[in-house]
Amino acid sequence: MIFNLDNLVRENIKALKPYSSARTEYTGNATTYLDANESPFNSMLLDNCELSFNRYPDPLQWQVKFALAKIKGVPAENIFLGNGSDEVIDLAFRIFCIPQKDNVIICPPTYGMYKVSANINDVAVNTINLLPNFQLDVSAILNAINEQTKLIFICSPNNPTGNSINKEDIITLLTNFNGIVVIDEAYINYSAQQSFIAALTTFPNLIVLQTLSKAWGLAALRLGMCFASLDIIDLFNKVKPPYNINLATQHLVKGALENVHTVNNQITLTIKERTNIINELSKFNFVKNIYPSDANFILINVTDATKLYIYLIQKGIIVRNRSNEPLCANCLRITIGTALENKLLLTAFKNYTNG
Repeated sequence: MIFNLDNLVRENIKALKPYSSARTEYTGNATTYLDANESPFNSMLLDNCELSFNRYPDPLQWQVKFALAKIKGVPAENIFLGNGSDEVIDLAFRIFCIPQKDNVIICPPTYGMYKVSANINDVAVNTINLLPNFQLDVSAILNAINEQTKLIFICSPNNPTGNSINKEDIITLLTNFNGIVVIDEAYINYSAQQSFIAALTTFPNLIVLQTLSKAWGLAALRLGMCFASLDIIDLFNKVKPPYNINLATQHLVKGALENVHTVNNQITLTIKERTNIINELSKFNFVKNIYPSDANFILINVTDATKLYIYLIQKGIIVRNRSNEPLCANCLRITIGTALENKLLLTAFKNYTNG
């Protein structure tokens, strides 16, 4: 099957002349900036800060991308950075999907922003539920594809189920679909499964999403990563706002990326705590099933999810009640916390009485 990216891109996006920011109209070094109507004075509130926030940041975040390239083993030119992965998801709709005409495929239970973003962009959603083992129903997905299908979203490891999606099933879709397959790897750092970043040169219709919000502990900075072909990255850069990643985020992320060893140790601790939580929760008779997890959370099936959820709130412990999701009746999603937080959770479970 021959993939043609040009056939997928909306005509208005092809014709779009992107906004030319002051920081993209010159190359080289400069000492005097009189081009962007900025204040020449840094905010008095930031006198003790090493950064000058009166100047616009690098619109393409090259220093962060160079640092990420060394970690991810992919050229910086194949990286797009978004204000969280949610910005990347939204841009994909705006680039590839014509409102009220095109459609996308999602596979619930999965991350809810795929559907929300589709609704915001007035794009139809074809829903193909996961199989009871939380794997893709590949034949149903292939049968649902039509000429207006532009995107397929796959979350692996999946949220809220925690499992990794079968790699061969994803490859089947990549091989037999002329649209874009978006693989959301927000939780890949906790999984033994290899990232699909390594397959970018094989599949030109592949977009891989990752984030610094999970294993890197930088959720408040809102930095999502997109890895794709140069042509797809060019489209994202064409459509994005000129300064979508602020200077503080760029600076702090660049520093954080120097601490790979620390992050890897924290991942190891989280996986160890995950194993302990699973072992302890399996001892309670009101816990009917604990699903395998490759993420920093677990999904458990209990006798009465709503009752247990409310009880935990009363104890000051917040989890997610996923009972309204397909295949998740009476299921709670529990994030793996610190050793102390997990101890508080287990203590609450021991004191819970299932009436």
